[in-house]
Amino acid sequence: MVRAVGKHDRRNSMKMKRRKSQVNKKARLKRHSAERKAATAQGSAKKSPAPKKASKGASAAPTPAPSAPAAPPSVPSPPTTPTGSAPAA
Repeated sequence: MVRAVGKHDRRNSMKMKRRKSQVNKKARLKRHSAERKAATAQGSAKKSPAPKKASKGASAAPTPAPSAPAAPPSVPSPPTTPTGSAPAA
């Protein structure tokens, strides 16, 4: 009889029990958050209030809203290796 090795080993080691329980926990949390999101979406299906009227001074010169927030000037980061350390020169 050949012994099961590696991923084919059906014995429950502590490591595999922890891994399985973490997967179950993440699935449970994801399911609960989806249920909460669906409940709040259902509850907030109220009619939105009428938009507020703008004052006369603001309607004379409307300013366009920025489509994206202003980002700080981009500074090129030094190249790194996959481990995160600086490459050897």
